[in-house]
Amino acid sequence: MILLPRPLLKTIVDAAESAYPEESCGLLVGYAEPPQDLIVTRAEISPNVVEDNATEHFEVSPKLRLELMRTLNGGPERIIGHFHSHPDHPAQPSLRDLERAWEPEMVWLITAVLDGQAIQTTAHVLDNEARQFREIGLRTTDWQPYPVRAADEPSEDETRDL
Repeated sequence: MILLPRPLLKTIVDAAESAYPEESCGLLVGYAEPPQDLIVTRAEISPNVVEDNATEHFEVSPKLRLELMRTLNGGPERIIGHFHSHPDHPAQPSLRDLERAWEPEMVWLITAVLDGQAIQTTAHVLDNEARQFREIGLRTTDWQPYPVRAADEPSEDETRDL
């Protein structure tokens, strides 16, 4: 199951509707909560840098991904997946999505947008053989995302007296 705070879902939906009729995309940041939950703490919107038809394809900015990987390096959070929209198509992985899915540990969040309005968001992961997607549970929460601080960073209370 993937747990997604409502404010982050709104960010993803807003990006999908704003990009319409082109696909929106971005990266999901969070951490694993044993035994099987993934907690999303951030949704980083990316420009769609695909060179061909952006109404049917997406590509996350490599620059954004590298910067995010550097920022998260050594911390408790990591890139746990990506999101993109399907303008005027269902919130189900396409054959093109399957062809481009080369990281089996990543979650794929897909938002269907019909006539400019988001109508559904679903979550998917690759099966063990990486031959097809399977849908996983997506639960929105009222939890408010907050920056996860590294163990050696002072808390807000600790910096108040400085």
